[in-house]
Amino acid sequence: MNRYPWWVNLLLAAVLVLGALFALPNVYGTDPALQISGQRGRVVDADAQREVSDALQAAGLQARAIAITDEGLTVRFADTDQQLEAQDVVRARLGSDYTVALNLVPAAPPWLGALGAQPMFLGLDLRGGVHFLLEVDTAAAVRAAEDRLVDDLRQLLREQRLRYEWARRVAEPDGSSAVEVRLRADTDVAQAQQLIERTHPELVVETASGDAQRLIGRLGDAYLREVRRLALQQNMTTLRNRVNELGVAEPVVQQQGDSRIIVQLPGVQDTARAKEVLGATATLEFKLVDEEHDLGSAVAGRVPPGSRLYPTRDGGQILLKDRAILTGEYITDAASGFDQQSAGAVVHVSLDGRGAGIFERVTGDNIGRRLAVVFIENKTDTVRQPDGTLERRNRRTEEVITAPVIQDRLGRRFQITGMDNAREARDLALLLRAGSLAA
Repeated sequence: MNRYPWWVNLLLAAVLVLGALFALPNVYGTDPALQISGQRGRVVDADAQREVSDALQAAGLQARAIAITDEGLTVRFADTDQQLEAQDVVRARLGSDYTVALNLVPAAPPWLGALGAQPMFLGLDLRGGVHFLLEVDTAAAVRAAEDRLVDDLRQLLREQRLRYEWARRVAEPDGSSAVEVRLRADTDVAQAQQLIERTHPELVVETASGDAQRLIGRLGDAYLREVRRLALQQNMTTLRNRVNELGVAEPVVQQQGDSRIIVQLPGVQDTARAKEVLGATATLEFKLVDEEHDLGSAVAGRVPPGSRLYPTRDGGQILLKDRAILTGEYITDAASGFDQQSAGAVVHVSLDGRGAGIFERVTGDNIGRRLAVVFIENKTDTVRQPDGTLERRNRRTEEVITAPVIQDRLGRRFQITGMDNAREARDLALLLRAGSLAA
């Protein structure tokens, strides 16, 4: 005999029906899909959708559905074999302006999503999630340390009025590298060696055999181990910051071996965004424009010593001084915004104390000259070979974002213009705020 009022039974039935309704998305499962998003603020529009559709049709691949969403373009497939084949086809058609990543999207009908019914997202071990294995290029970190040493030695010798023919990084027969300085006078060699050993104790300095005016400096083993360790630590800290920027719950960022880092992102839906943010190695360099030499002559192949040609966003080229006056390692904060006068997208940048001092001195000495902001990005492309194997290729792109005239002395805070849109400004600010990877 039923001892409960009728309304209690009705409420229980309603709860069961609603529970079953909102549990339905878990029954439908997921579809293998491609997640396509634009790089550097590029918008995925109807033209990109037609490009993808034409590429798939030409390759004989049938997509279950192609739709533009808030995250970009989502292309669904019936099975993972078509998904993997389509990734290579779409990546070849769209080029490097777009990120094409594999994803699993809910297969539930749209009306369930309109009601707010979503599938239960499982952990990485049950659902798959996103797993990154990144290898730190410790050799690049050592080269960067040696390049900084070369710049410091040049400035040190000039300040002490010790004339030299060159100061550069050179390759050793065993595959390593060293710092080489050649003095103009024999009488300056001993003084220069003592000066270098006193100011840079990490260098083991000796006179080169067969040339008494040439000094060879090699980084000590303890210092090299420290450089590699710091590069790995900096990369782990940077990746943690970038994961925090993505808003991922319970991420895993841990060291594997001497030079590898594992990043696990359970429950991530926008894998294209995660791949773009975590995989990019982006930073900025500030360089003075070489206005003493003719740009046309440099484009024709006569690039003056100490300068270098860089591509600009409009497809042109600009001649810059080779030495960077400031790099992204001095940036402590970055935020996107809009310029009050032009209403264009900008990035507001803050420097640390050392960077602010360098920037203030250089900009104060070069008022009226142009200062270029160079955006540098290192990426790894995965290319499928004819035999089915995957080959990873490193790609480095350098592009001048803007090159304005220095109107006044700049200090700790300034803004970068030249952004195409607000999303590009947000992406650049995210990378700068989260930190640049050491190598």
